[in-house]
Amino acid sequence: MTTRRPLLLQLLAMAALAATALPRAAKAQFTYPAKPIRWIVPYPAGAGADIVARTIGTQLAVDAGQPVFIENRAGGNTALGAIEVARAPADGYTLLSADNGTLVFNPALYRNLSYNPSRDFAPVTLLGRLPMVLLVGPSSGQKDARAFIEDARAFPGKVSFASAGTGSPQHLAMELLEREAGLEMVHVPYRGAAPALADVAGGQLPVMMCDLAAARRFIQSGKLRALAVAHPRRLAQLPAVPTFAELGMPRARPPRSWGWWCPRTRRARWSCGCSSRWPAPSTTRWCCASSPSSASSPWATRPRSSRRCCRASRRAGTR
Repeated sequence: MTTRRPLLLQLLAMAALAATALPRAAKAQFTYPAKPIRWIVPYPAGAGADIVARTIGTQLAVDAGQPVFIENRAGGNTALGAIEVARAPADGYTLLSADNGTLVFNPALYRNLSYNPSRDFAPVTLLGRLPMVLLVGPSSGQKDARAFIEDARAFPGKVSFASAGTGSPQHLAMELLEREAGLEMVHVPYRGAAPALADVAGGQLPVMMCDLAAARRFIQSGKLRALAVAHPRRLAQLPAVPTFAELGMPRARPPRSWGWWCPRTRRARWSCGCSSRWPAPSTTRWCCASSPSSASSPWATRPRSSRRCCRASRRAGTR
């Protein structure tokens, strides 16, 4: 009697087989996994990507019969973790959690990037799309999104917002909200979402945009208040919180997608069973697809907020 392998494990095995440059006869005897798997998460512990990785990794270790080691390699706006995976052997045993920031925003914002998404990585599968939530601390006194936007509009340049770092999805989500709502706020970057959330909850900063996975425990405990969600519909987890579309800003819906990527072999094209779902390693198409019609996504073209972030980076000498 044969047992069906879990889908994620099948995808990993196909990725590992396609990545290796073994002779055809050797590939016929290929077994996977035969040793522990490294999963690089380019964010600090407690971030949304870390929570997703540890949740999936626990079950994956059971299914694979091998340990799955989650390694947090934060820094460089996810570039440090991406470089680590790009330099790893293309054998399917080193994986990367990569999102819009790693694959799209970094190449657009930084000229001297030490990795190339299309050249260095091969896609395995999409892990998920998590909606962004506009959050304030209880000490802010804000009860709803309309009041917050009106107050921020009345005092341009006086309201500061936190993010997981310059050029991060959280940063550009707030930049998009600024553009759509006609606001002018001051960006305060952090080294990851977890410390930013903690400071907003503690009242050091009034507001930020963050994915629900990272912010959920803060919301449930009452340490943060959700004002609006960047999603086509209200979320089942936050049924009383309106969408930005309900507030008259349908384009304020920045997508945040996560996927599994592995090092791409230099000697063979990506051609495994996943290719029917991933027809080409076009990271831009994948990351911009927040809906079946990605052409309407505000990230499908380089928005004004992204250009403004580029100018700020050049002034700071980071480009």
